[in-house]
Amino acid sequence: MAVERLTAIGWGLVTFGILIGLGIVVLDKLSANVGGTANTTIQYVMTQLGSTGLAGWIPVVIVVLIAGLILVMFGGGRGKSY
Repeated sequence: MAVERLTAIGWGLVTFGILIGLGIVVLDKLSANVGGTANTTIQYVMTQLGSTGLAGWIPVVIVVLIAGLILVMFGGGRGKSY
C-alpha cells in the first residue's frame, strides 16, 4: 500500500518538475522578444521558478512526504481496538 502511495507522489513530483521546466522555457522565449521592464520582470519570475525559488522546495517536499509515509507505515494508522 505504501509503494502505491509513493508511486503516486513520484508521478506528481515529476509532473510538477516538467511544468516548472516548460514554464521557464516559455518565459525564456518570451523574454527574447520583449525588452525593458517586461524583460526584467520575466527574468525575476524565471529566477523565482528556478532553483532559488519554487523548484528549490522540491527536495524538502520529498523528505516530508517520505517521512509521512514511514510514520503511517510504522505508526500503524489504525486506532486502538478495545
